[in-house]
Amino acid sequence: MKFYEVFCLKGNADMNSFADKVRNARETIGMSQTALATAVGVSQRSITAYETGNAKPRGVTARKLARALQVSLDYLLNDEIDDPQYGMEQEAWLQNIEAVYGARGEAEAKALLEKNLALFAGGTLSQQAKDAFFEAVMTAYVTCKEQARKIYSPKQDD
Repeated sequence: MKFYEVFCLKGNADMNSFADKVRNARETIGMSQTALATAVGVSQRSITAYETGNAKPRGVTARKLARALQVSLDYLLNDEIDDPQYGMEQEAWLQNIEAVYGARGEAEAKALLEKNLALFAGGTLSQQAKDAFFEAVMTAYVTCKEQARKIYSPKQDD
């Protein structure tokens, strides 16, 4: 059973801090601190620090932690988000963008998505419509980045 399924069965009372989310997610999937540390590529001491609220991972480490815990990065890092799967559909796209355009490109794409969420204020969309919108925005972003790369990148002589 995935963390999200168990989370929904247990409910989410009092589970909003980063430390609580890490500890509860790890325990729910039955993973030891040592196993989680190995999966993330950090020390067991780091995992303890995350679970006690004495440290928070950044960048790639935070993403690896979320992936190992089977939750979204947004869920882990934002105390206001209670849904462990919030934003998971974006993760694959954002990882690809980061691989090609770096952390700055990923941050730009994420900001673009967040700014466009205002378009849906007060309304509801089906998951299919949300996915189509997300894919269209990301495709437009990547297309523009590629055009800019062709125009503004230094030409290499053969």
